[in-house]
Formats: sequence, C-alpha cells, structure tokens
Amino acid sequence: MPSNQSPLGALSSRFKRERLLIIGCGDVGQRVVRAQRHVRVVALTSSPARVLSLRAQGVTPVVGDLDAPASLLRLAGWATRVLHLAPPPLQGNIDPRTLALTRMLMRRSAPRSMVYGSTSGVYGDCAGAWVDESRLIKPITPRAQRRVDAEARMRHFGRLRSSAVRVSVLRIPGIYAPGREGGTPRERLLRGTPVLAGDDDVFTNHIHADDLARACQLALWRGQPQRTYNVNDDSQMLMGDYFDMAAVLYGLAKPPRISRVQAQTEMPAMQLSFMSESRRMVNTRMKRELRLQLRYANVKDGLA
Repeated sequence: MPSNQSPLGALSSRFKRERLLIIGCGDVGQRVVRAQRHVRVVALTSSPARVLSLRAQGVTPVVGDLDAPASLLRLAGWATRVLHLAPPPLQGNIDPRTLALTRMLMRRSAPRSMVYGSTSGVYGDCAGAWVDESRLIKPITPRAQRRVDAEARMRHFGRLRSSAVRVSVLRIPGIYAPGREGGTPRERLLRGTPVLAGDDDVFTNHIHADDLARACQLALWRGQPQRTYNVNDDSQMLMGDYFDMAAVLYGLAKPPRISRVQAQTEMPAMQLSFMSESRRMVNTRMKRELRLQLRYANVKDGLA
C-alpha cells in the first residue's frame, strides 16, 4: 500500500472495518479484547505457546518481538488503532521497544489513534499532594524514567506531520482485580509483610483491571490528540489503611507497622520504592473527556 494512501481506502470490504493491534496482550489487553464488537483484533506475542489461547479468544496472533525490530515489519500499515501495553526492558533509562514500535508504524500508513499504558510513577514523590496531568513529572526510579522516555516517543510519533496520529497516554497506578495474578493483597497479608506506621505512611492509588480496560477502549476512540490521562479510581487511602481494610475483608490479621527507618533496612528495594512516593491522583480529565463511569469507584468494592 502506498504510504500516502488511507489505511482503509484500498482494502476489500471485509477489511474496511476497524482493525485493532494490541502490543502486550496480557490480562488487561485480554479484557479489552472481550469488549470489542465489529473490530478485528491482532495481538503481537513473543511467545509461540500463546498462539492457540489468543486464537480461542477471537484474536489473530502474530509472533514477533519488540526486541527484534525486523520481526515487526509485517504489522506495518495494518492497524487503524493501536493499544501499546508492553513494558520497557528491565534495564537502562530509555525504552527501545517503544522506539522499535513507532519506527515500524512509520513505514506505511499510520493508525488513526494510539493508546500507551504508562505509569503514575512518572510523577515521582509528591508528598501526598493532589496530582493532575498538568503537574511536572519527576521520575525517581529507572523504571519510571524508562516510561518517561516511552511517553516522549509516543507523543513525538503523534506529532509527526506525516502521521498525525491521536496519541493518548494513560498514567496508571496499582492495578488490581480478584482472579488477576498478584491482583489482590491477600498473598502479601498471608506473608505478614509489614507496612509503614501512620506518621510515615504514603497515599496510594488504584484502578480495577476492568475499569482500566474500559479506559483503554474509550481512549482509542475518544482520546484527544497527544493527551495524558490519569486513570485511577476515587479511593483516597494511605497504604497501611488499604492493607488493613483488605485484612478485615479477608478475615486475616492486619499487617505489622514499622517505621520508615526500619523499612529501609528490612524491606527489598523494589517494595521500598513503592513506599517512597505519596500522591493523590485527580481523575477529572478521564471522566470528562473519556466519559468513563467507574464500575468500581473505590478499591473496597472492587476487592469485594
């Protein structure tokens, strides 16, 4: 297909319906798949073992790897919408995977819209302040810095004159859902993992996986060009209170409380990093522009 041709114009009628490409079709991506109507879905997977399970869900799997850009070439020019949920590599401060994806998409007719699943960690520590999308980002961890790099690459792709793609960046906090692997605090409570004492505690933010999937779906169609959205529920909870609430819900012992000084010597670095950032995310833009009505407005209802 010529690069200046509409992605729909030269195709037979059976291909003129919208075509969604999902990059990173894990739990949330599969929830998005279940919401599709009259949309053909292709998912990139690096695991040949997942081909049959994806086909069983009505998805056309394409085996490829974001770390091997040549394996992505057959996807160029195919999609009218793209949902990018693949994480960056575990090392470094940049995301070469998002770079490889955008370069592939530039080779032929660009999609109409793209949605990127980022992290609320790009804001860094906000000392418990309310945080909307206008706040300057200040990533602390390399993990968050890689997401900042990916966000920038996505926006750059959206602004290219030759593509003019509506790119939406979703800043996502802790994802939870019963039945999702690691999707509830139950296992952590059973291990007796401590939380911070009240004076040292931090605000934490949440989104149910079903509501996140709906936000992804709506952003594909309603997201404004080069726009960022906080995607979180209405909960306003300190982390310790969250685990206390879950303990009562599950009939388990509440976790022990320790000081921040103790945590710095007793807890692994990854876990400690989540206890070093405090913010309360504002989701007004998500509700107003994407018109998402949360099914689980607070985390207690979602866990129950």
